[in-house]
Amino acid sequence: MKRLLDCTASDFRNMNGQELKQSIRASEGRVMLSENMAAVPPLYPNVTNSELAASFGADLLLLNIFDVFSPAIKGVGTEDSKRVVEKIKRLTGRPVGVNLEPVDLNADNLETLDVLETGRRATESSLKEARALGFDFICLTGNPKTGVTNSEILGAIKKAREVFGEEGLIIAGKMHGAGVTNETGGNIITENDLSNFIEAGADVILMPAPGTVPGITLKKTEKFVQFVHSKGALVMLTIGTSQEGADEATIRQIALNSKMAGADIHHIGDAGFYGIAVPENIFAYSIAIRGRRHTFSRMALSINR
Repeated sequence: MKRLLDCTASDFRNMNGQELKQSIRASEGRVMLSENMAAVPPLYPNVTNSELAASFGADLLLLNIFDVFSPAIKGVGTEDSKRVVEKIKRLTGRPVGVNLEPVDLNADNLETLDVLETGRRATESSLKEARALGFDFICLTGNPKTGVTNSEILGAIKKAREVFGEEGLIIAGKMHGAGVTNETGGNIITENDLSNFIEAGADVILMPAPGTVPGITLKKTEKFVQFVHSKGALVMLTIGTSQEGADEATIRQIALNSKMAGADIHHIGDAGFYGIAVPENIFAYSIAIRGRRHTFSRMALSINR
């Protein structure tokens, strides 16, 4: 198995989820994931946000605000909407995942919540449709004002494992409070939640990067990462608080703190410009965690390799 740092488009096409996980593990904290909104127009009309993110150094792409029952990616034209995921994978040469949201209708809410389309929620039927569309991995998390809770994430992990089987790759956790009263700041997650997620079948635990959420310090994050690693799972540390639109010095600080904490995957969110991180910040983050060699190689590798 190649480490992801060395993988080409043809390598990715032949990987299942667990092989991708092993490839990430072998890369020792040097994997960059960019989240992009599928439902908003691209930053530039002649290129999709996913292609733009890939060209600035992203290894993995995660589609947000994507309705699996009405599949569409702004900027991607295709006669058959069921093949839109296949097309974006072909255009970028990257593994592509999707966010599905485990909404808790009984959550104690901090704010007025959004009402999500069925195709964005983490139900058994939406998970089956996501698999049919050809996504390489599933991310179970919540956008702002969605009422996603850890208890619902746990149930969604179990459903996802049943749908995707042992070979599927499941990422799960929270980047921020998602509008829920008792799961904000330093209380977003507990060790008990982490243990439950892993036992239910999560391959990668998603947590806020140090400095992105109040109370999420380097010390606390490092402790949680070590706990997750001791259970055999990986960790994705995230920027889900619009700091993907901050200055490059802030991005580098978050990047190095996340690496010190032990991140296996480094996530950068989709609200730097609306729908994608500031592209230069994807580049700056990548340079910080793995230098010019691996960043330039990822940017330059042809999708035909």
